[in-house]
Amino acid sequence: MSHLTFIHAADLHLDTPFEGLGRLAPEIAEVLRDSSLAAWDALVTLCIQREAGLLLLAGDIYDGEERGIRAQLRFLRGLERLSERGVRVLVAHGNHDPHDGRWSAIREWPTHVTVFGHRAVETFPVVDDEGHQVAVVQGISHASRTVTENLALRFRRTSEPFPQFGLLHCNADQDPYHPAYAPCTLDDLRAAGMDYWALGHIHRHRVLSAGDPWVVYAGSLQGRSLKPGEVGVRGVVVGSVAGGRVSDIEFVPAPHVRFAELEVEIRDVADTPRLLDRMEEEAQAAMEEGLAVGLVARVKLVGRGPLHGDLAAPERLADLLKTMREEARERTPFLWWSGLVSATRPDLDRDAIRRRGDFSAELLQLTDRLREDEEALSRLAQQEEAALQAGGVRKLVARVQDEPKHLLDDAETLALERLEARSEQ
Repeated sequence: MSHLTFIHAADLHLDTPFEGLGRLAPEIAEVLRDSSLAAWDALVTLCIQREAGLLLLAGDIYDGEERGIRAQLRFLRGLERLSERGVRVLVAHGNHDPHDGRWSAIREWPTHVTVFGHRAVETFPVVDDEGHQVAVVQGISHASRTVTENLALRFRRTSEPFPQFGLLHCNADQDPYHPAYAPCTLDDLRAAGMDYWALGHIHRHRVLSAGDPWVVYAGSLQGRSLKPGEVGVRGVVVGSVAGGRVSDIEFVPAPHVRFAELEVEIRDVADTPRLLDRMEEEAQAAMEEGLAVGLVARVKLVGRGPLHGDLAAPERLADLLKTMREEARERTPFLWWSGLVSATRPDLDRDAIRRRGDFSAELLQLTDRLREDEEALSRLAQQEEAALQAGGVRKLVARVQDEPKHLLDDAETLALERLEARSEQ
């Protein structure tokens, strides 16, 4: 039986501009702008290093038609390298780069490149170096930027006795972080009879089904912001066909600028210099995970500790962020601190306060009773919700409904802080 190594990638978004970050940090704007192109170059190199016979690209090669010549030529040069090595590349376009876009500057593709059309699902046979067929790939491109049809329903397994792949840009099972373009369910994908679904559109790597069939999102090659779907390690999926089946897959991190949300604990941090050290340590750990060539990080300070008072004032946080950026300016790989927020709590010994028998102790007894009384807690939440609705502050209503205990914690801490501060005067 022939063996085939395949690589599944998606959502390259070549030449994505990072406009907001560029305005904040002009010194790294060019690095960010080049990062998606560098990630594509690294993918091409990985295909050659792994001796892949097949590269599946599941949509959104470009960020949009306004990206122009730069992204298209970089993509073409990579395809030419792959074609020279005999790597077969199959492309299905997505919502950012629909197939009928008249902006494309490329009219002729390299020999081993196939771009699926948008009118119907097309089938392509995959052969090995000796000319023996080893797999079948079905695919379809998006016809426009807003495809709402369930394209997965068009796929059906053929009668050919080879492993069969489906290549599609879609939102399976209603991922909340991405638009519902080409929406489908996991059951829809299973019903088509494919052995491996190479999906795009969701920027986080996800395995929706681990075999029978494989249903896999490779995730994007390069994060684009600090939104939940863009943070974390980026990469591709490497798999193999052996013994007439898709036998194994592996997520392989690719070199990329990583976007990360870091939580830094202030417990046992004695002073601001040590806090700066701890944030640097967290940033370094994030860069070492997943081949990061740079890091854009937003920090949330959490926990209880002696630094809480120093971090409570917004102007102090702004000054600290400015210092962090100045210290990281010459760092290689680059580090850009995008933001700094504090969700810390005062270093209060609640057990000691409970033993004192004063007004603060009575406050803690009251909040302890509320935490155990679900009915009373519900009434408190309803009162707060009514007050917010009356005041027109509707954005906070959901938190009152979903997190009444968290609100109680916040209220208890605020009251204790003020009582304890007054008792020390």
